Amino acid sequence: MTLTLPNHQLATAAQSASRVVMIRPHRFSPNRMTTADNAFQSAVDHQLPAQRIADAAHREVTGLAQQLESAGVGVDLFEDHSTSTPDSVFPNNWFTTHSDGRLVLYPMYAQNRRGERRADIVEHLKRHYRVWEVRDYSPAEEIGGYLEGTGAMVLDHLQRRAYACYSNRLTPTLFFRWCREFGYEPVLFHAADSSGTPVYHTNVLMSVGTSVALVGAELIAEHHRQDVLDQLQAGGREVIELTEDQIRKFAGNTLELAGSSGPVMAMSTTSLASLRSEQRETLQRHCEILAAEVPTIESGGGSVRCMLAGIHLEPSL
Repeated sequence: MTLTLPNHQLATAAQSASRVVMIRPHRFSPNRMTTADNAFQSAVDHQLPAQRIADAAHREVTGLAQQLESAGVGVDLFEDHSTSTPDSVFPNNWFTTHSDGRLVLYPMYAQNRRGERRADIVEHLKRHYRVWEVRDYSPAEEIGGYLEGTGAMVLDHLQRRAYACYSNRLTPTLFFRWCREFGYEPVLFHAADSSGTPVYHTNVLMSVGTSVALVGAELIAEHHRQDVLDQLQAGGREVIELTEDQIRKFAGNTLELAGSSGPVMAMSTTSLASLRSEQRETLQRHCEILAAEVPTIESGGGSVRCMLAGIHLEPSL
């Protein structure tokens, strides 16, 4: 595969990756172990054959991968035939990569998610990209410590800020340790829906691009809200505020990537349809919108952003 970064992608590479890892599941099903704290999971018609659900998820991952490649975003696609890892389609929770050559493994809250960490993917990244250190935080699981990657954290690589909301999926002391070791300013806040249910992952609440950010501000606790907005705007970004209904439709679960013609905002058709016309116009001033149909995957509680683990490493020569 070709791993060379085109010159036009270098300007956005600091915030946006030009390649991603995706996992294509062959036995997808919503994770019963995560329903307690993931209000974004939806009921599945259990009268549908399990294979029909799995086949639909397989098609959705394939379709998104093809759309990304057509936009000039590289995809390192891996298969998962296991029946014991229902959330494997969301790889950004168990690893991240960084432009300084570090690859990080994370501790997972749900026990059946811990098997998602795959040595073959780590070895692939070490073989094809410049990785000088693998940092493994996963042993924290043994003492009840969790930090689910860029599900729990939304990273502003330009301003070196890490946004995170309190949840079962994030242990504050581990989050602060990560920020200290990676040189990010922690921005930790409470966020909950109108029923008082905490937001389980920060990346369903907000997305930070190169010059634009989307955020469900009304879900952020009032005493934290203005600080979060100020931090986003301090970086010169235009901020699009999302409603709770838009957040429930995954409008915050988007990811800016570096495509062949500039920045691309990857999102689902569900999330795009929830945006008002003026919000779409604002977003399109900053990037091209790439919308994929992933309703089966969304029944599992995550959308397009959760399906993409950005590769921020330099390719090997």
